[in-house]
Amino acid sequence: MEYAARLLVFDLDGTLVDSKEDLANAVNVALESFDLPPLPHPMIYSYVGDGASMLIRRALPKEKADLLPEVLDRFLAYYRRHLLDTTRAYPGVVGALRKWAGSYRMAVLTNKGVAMTQETLSGLSLDGYFFEVRGGDSFGTKKPDPEGLLHILREAGVEAQEAVMIGDSRNDVQAGRAAGTVTCGVTYGLGTSGFAEHPPDFTVDRFPDLFGRIRPAG
Repeated sequence: MEYAARLLVFDLDGTLVDSKEDLANAVNVALESFDLPPLPHPMIYSYVGDGASMLIRRALPKEKADLLPEVLDRFLAYYRRHLLDTTRAYPGVVGALRKWAGSYRMAVLTNKGVAMTQETLSGLSLDGYFFEVRGGDSFGTKKPDPEGLLHILREAGVEAQEAVMIGDSRNDVQAGRAAGTVTCGVTYGLGTSGFAEHPPDFTVDRFPDLFGRIRPAG
């Protein structure tokens, strides 16, 4: 099935950019700063997707939960300085955005803080493709709440059924469903296990494949 669309709203980490190593390194630096043992990277990857505070909450041993504010501050301070050490756009992202930017309006909605989101997009020369970039601290809620997505729909002047929410986790699918948009899950990201319980309308295995499943609304 092909979907007609005017607006594409993208998640960031695990969808547009592969940032997992920089995130995991920052988590372990923060933990080790408080004499806590580092965690295996794949474990940390499974904790990504609900914002920095939840990432650190999951990484902390339960008996050390009271350290959350200090460890979070250390994580953020380190990550801000190292968020582009190894982070890169996924294969095909730059070329596909360049090719299709004139056919769709595009935005980013992520649970990452908006300042670090903008810095990441700018550092990878991706910022010029999006008319709006919103992060986990842009609204009173984060995905899976649809507040941010509904805001972007209003700003774009687009009906929900002519928008696609694209992401790698259940948060993206649930936000899209709640807002009434089409949902696309990318299978190369970090949170794809959540698709079993919250299946998107369709999935793609490579970023450019998205544009074979949609067409500009007439």
